[in-house]
Amino acid sequence: MDPLPPSPVNWDSLDALVLDFVRSDRLIAPPASPSPPSSPSSSTTTATSSSPSTSTSSSYCSRILIRRARRALEAGDVDAALALLRAHAPAALLDHRLLFHLHKQRFVELVRRGTEADREAALDCLRTALAPCALDAYPEAYEEFKHILLVLIYDQDDQSSPVVNEWSIKRRFELAGLLSSILRAHLQAYDPILSMSLRYLISIHKVFCSRQGVSSPISDLTERLLFEDRDPPAVTQECSVEAPPFDEVDVQALAHAVELTRQGAIDSLKFAKGDLYQAFQNELCRMKMDLSLLDKLVHEYCIYRGIVQGCSHALPGTADMQCSQNIDVSFINNQGANNEAQLDCESAGKQDGGCCTSDITHHDSWSKRLRRVRSSTSGQGRRKRWRGRADDLNYAFETPVDANRDTLSPAFDMDEDVVIGEHDSVLDTGLSDTRNMQDQKYEVILEMRDLTRKGMASKVVDEINSIDPDFFSQNPILLFQLKQVEFLKLVAGGDHVAALKVASAHLGPLAASNQALLKPLKETLVTLIQLNEDVLTKAVSLPVLASSLQLAISRRLGIEEPQLMKIVRTTLHTHTEWFKLQMCKDRFDHFLKIDSLKEIDPPVSRTMSKVLTDECGNGSSQITTCSSGKVLDEGSSPQESSEVVCDESAILKVMEFLALPRADAIQLLIQYSGNAETVIQQIFS
Repeated sequence: MDPLPPSPVNWDSLDALVLDFVRSDRLIAPPASPSPPSSPSSSTTTATSSSPSTSTSSSYCSRILIRRARRALEAGDVDAALALLRAHAPAALLDHRLLFHLHKQRFVELVRRGTEADREAALDCLRTALAPCALDAYPEAYEEFKHILLVLIYDQDDQSSPVVNEWSIKRRFELAGLLSSILRAHLQAYDPILSMSLRYLISIHKVFCSRQGVSSPISDLTERLLFEDRDPPAVTQECSVEAPPFDEVDVQALAHAVELTRQGAIDSLKFAKGDLYQAFQNELCRMKMDLSLLDKLVHEYCIYRGIVQGCSHALPGTADMQCSQNIDVSFINNQGANNEAQLDCESAGKQDGGCCTSDITHHDSWSKRLRRVRSSTSGQGRRKRWRGRADDLNYAFETPVDANRDTLSPAFDMDEDVVIGEHDSVLDTGLSDTRNMQDQKYEVILEMRDLTRKGMASKVVDEINSIDPDFFSQNPILLFQLKQVEFLKLVAGGDHVAALKVASAHLGPLAASNQALLKPLKETLVTLIQLNEDVLTKAVSLPVLASSLQLAISRRLGIEEPQLMKIVRTTLHTHTEWFKLQMCKDRFDHFLKIDSLKEIDPPVSRTMSKVLTDECGNGSSQITTCSSGKVLDEGSSPQESSEVVCDESAILKVMEFLALPRADAIQLLIQYSGNAETVIQQIFS
């Protein structure tokens, strides 16, 4: 198992981004009836609606339109793409540059078909569409028009012809990508924030690993998820060669954020009329992702976190991912911003080798526990059904959407949310024993997590001991944390005598066997003199503890964490290290909600995070060494040796004149006492 990097992750913030993603792309089935305004689902939607990517009905329809038009062009059906644009985005055809490209490809495809009727249609296309459009599309268009006429006399199999590139199938995909870029900006049909954040984080991760000479432990995932090639950039219709006076800070920020040349960044800003963040979105969405793989990763994460039902209750034709039974999603965002802070490290260490799950998973206590869970949650747990992606354009444009919920209307012909109660027969539908056992595991794990979020630590300890008496011997730090919560609740309630009994019976012995726990024990005991009812919430993060407990129990039962968690954890770490190298703050981290994924916890939680990291021996980054021998350690910065403070204008000047990354520009300035002119003279001398 890969070691965990030290960077904390706020899984609640990731939950919110994932929920926004599945709602924006309508990957979950709609509810049977609108929820009351005060319902948890409504509050969650409201909380995420301020995101710049939160989709309206129009944005969702536009993204489907773009995908449909793209597929039509890739298949060579230009007529279908034009019909879609005329019906749903006629304003896009006012771009004569785009229209010329479409008619030119239509002409080639008609000739390619080879029938007499198609040849006549091709000539008609020349006369009525292509020639008129070539007159005012752009300066080079008429020359391109004359050149494309050669398609009429050179065979498509002739590899030595002057129009071999025009015959190439690759032209279809280039045009499809260009159309996607133009429509996306024209219709403001940007992908959800989760999708753009992953593109950004993974691209930085790849660059960081390449430049620092380290190998990536998630390369098998990132290579499949984010492709190397990109869609062509959208271009402005005007032909002015003079660039507007953009702020050089914006130009350099955009260029290095999405790996553009300086001129490429200027062109992108021109197309976005100087709007840096719109240009940034345009460039991010040019990066091609495997959407089906992303859906699978999100589905797996949703099952693990209890956002949607597992495969036992998935709709026909959905992704074949982990199967589970899921609990109410109302916890999302209720606790505010809290991060995971590496509290799951304890469960990833030495105990795995000595843990046998077979006795646990088939123990009678699991069946008894499940009956108690089903009885206690009867009529309460509402689960979302996974719908999967269905790019039905007719449906998208005809189905009304409740703007307050941003989910499908009840008119959608899918099963409604289901309340799993004591008498429901969901687990008794003929599924295999293995599937039922998996469902039982998840139901118990998620209930333990939710009880921990509510601060019911004593009950959690009792329940887990009844299920698996050996669990806390394998996870003593989790036991310390739960007893810590129990202690703090008693202190907050004024029962200091009972609190001291908990400390004497549990916290003291645990700290005696682990010296690293002495400091958090002392910090916990200090709360005895703090007469504050909020002592619990200020001292410990319950969502952090709940996530750690969930991960520990899951691994104890042989359930691995979702791959999306591994990607986010690792790429957030390299994002932090990358901007240490750049010696600046990320201009786009707030826009992409990356800052919320890194938010810190209360002081005691941070102390416990350090304890867990030291205990597991996983203090180093998940980035592993390669032939160069480089490896990153927690808190270290590859730029620590720099003593010269460089002026920002000097950094920008060196970056601009020498076309260098920020880190390289800073290194050169350090060598020459921060003098930009000296650096430039030395390079060109």
